[in-house]
Amino acid sequence: MTLTLLHTSPVHLLTFAKLRDRIAPRAIIRQEVREPWLAEARERGLTPELAARLAAFVRAANGPVICTCTTLGPAAEAAGAIRVDRPMMAEAGRIGGRIVMAYALESTARASLDLLAEHLRPGSSIRPFEMCEHWPLFEAGDIAGFHAALARGVQEEVRTHGGDCVVLAQVSMAGAAKGLRKLGVPVLTSPELALRAGLAAAR
Repeated sequence: MTLTLLHTSPVHLLTFAKLRDRIAPRAIIRQEVREPWLAEARERGLTPELAARLAAFVRAANGPVICTCTTLGPAAEAAGAIRVDRPMMAEAGRIGGRIVMAYALESTARASLDLLAEHLRPGSSIRPFEMCEHWPLFEAGDIAGFHAALARGVQEEVRTHGGDCVVLAQVSMAGAAKGLRKLGVPVLTSPELALRAGLAAAR
């Protein structure tokens, strides 16, 4: 079987190709980009028409599918795909405590919060941390600037208000983790955890 990755930004192609080369160089993966699907979801929501296209994509794949778009995640999972953020949210729930969930695109917030809440154990809490002011940097292609701004913001948030674990809720945010290595609490990103889950499903 082939593991298929469905993206809504071409930026993620290299991210997952490098991950595959590092953790499973012999694995066969297929990467597809559907940029208009995110724009449509942001404008109109997860309509039945978009859900039907997602379902058709999953059915046509020769093996498991990972949907790397947080906004499309719920509909993709309903169609049988692996949500890119589920393994990460499960790990955050396992760590527990005060979980800071940082997100940079408003259309992802509800889906991310609901998913993290599924894995939350008693005594733990979620503090959403909205960072949408930095999204234009990503859209403009300034990925390094986007990640640097996210890292600065998360550092200030945790140092000011505390936290036992940080979740960078979107794949696009994962690169900010490099600037948070000295934060003193676990910083979780979704790409590697999701790819490992997908590769396991493809065996």
